[in-house]
Amino acid sequence: MLRPGSAITAKFVNLLSNSSQDTAVPEKIWTDNAQRITKNSFHEITLPVDLLTHALASYTLKRAAFPRLTRSVTIAVLVAGTVADIDSLGKFAGPSAFLTFYRTYCHSLPAALLFSLLVTFPFLLRRSGPTEKRISSLPIFIAALAASILHLLMDLCQSTGVELFWPISTRRFALDWVAPLDLWILGILLAAILLPALSGLVTEEIGAKSKGPRGKVGASLALATMILYFVLRFVIHGNALAAVESRTYRGESPRKAAAFPESASPFRWHGIVETESALHDFEMEVGPAASFEPDSAVTSYKPEPSPALDAARDTAVARRFLQVARFPKATVEKTPEGFHIILRAFPYSGDSISGLTVHAIINTDSSGNVLSQELAWDPLSKEYWRK
Repeated sequence: MLRPGSAITAKFVNLLSNSSQDTAVPEKIWTDNAQRITKNSFHEITLPVDLLTHALASYTLKRAAFPRLTRSVTIAVLVAGTVADIDSLGKFAGPSAFLTFYRTYCHSLPAALLFSLLVTFPFLLRRSGPTEKRISSLPIFIAALAASILHLLMDLCQSTGVELFWPISTRRFALDWVAPLDLWILGILLAAILLPALSGLVTEEIGAKSKGPRGKVGASLALATMILYFVLRFVIHGNALAAVESRTYRGESPRKAAAFPESASPFRWHGIVETESALHDFEMEVGPAASFEPDSAVTSYKPEPSPALDAARDTAVARRFLQVARFPKATVEKTPEGFHIILRAFPYSGDSISGLTVHAIINTDSSGNVLSQELAWDPLSKEYWRK
């Protein structure tokens, strides 16, 4: 899980505690990062269709638990189950707004309650016709709230995490069980919708009568299958993390470790380990006959402590960035004016793992006095090229 904001200073100290210098000019930074991405191009899918997964999950939930609600209520449930992703629009307002809004306010339990109330409100104002049966607003609210909470739970199981208890706490929770777009979950949800539709066509063709609401059994089976799949992911993630933490890396023991899921297979994971002097990035297989060699990891050494890094630690942009970055990595470049410091989320292909496509840039003079600071799109992220 991500640490709360109060642990930012300690996180930065760990980031700087090392025995090796890591300085580079911008061209070399770009080359090194590109080589890391090529070598560790784990088979992740980053297409922006997570919204589709949430819509299918909301529709499946409605079919399974609330099959007799009307079509207009179904639309309300779909809205409640997907509207939290409106916070991704913050990227159009710039990198600072993106960090502020993405998976924060809208992905909290109070927001889920608010969204459910908003989609239920039109039904309270609606007047039923003389022959139309009035629908109670309570089942509508419960269905909408269930879809909203399902959205939060699914995002909680990913690696970016959500601020569930905002505004009481800004702590971000991430379980690292499933990828942002999990092909198995998507397949289960599509089967829950398409197979009952195909079965209904066959039933109509032979003239048989359908028993009960169409799709309820298939949707219920799909939800049960999803739960079993999440349990499987939980178990395999525990095994992957235990394997990662039990190794040594370049002669050093792990200080912090994580295993990130991949879309195509629950047995393929992406490991990141922080040791005293470096960060290590590698792919791994998890299974009865699987193993991995820690020496195969791509190693990136931390920069040595300096007044410039101490000054960068205290800047507002660094504190904001470190609230979100799981594995922050600093790069220091000597300039005529002083030092050019970049804070990135490690590995540098972080947008495919955690959604963090922003980096912090701090410039200081030779004495460590801050000259400028900003949050910017990482040149290795898709948002940078969409500007």
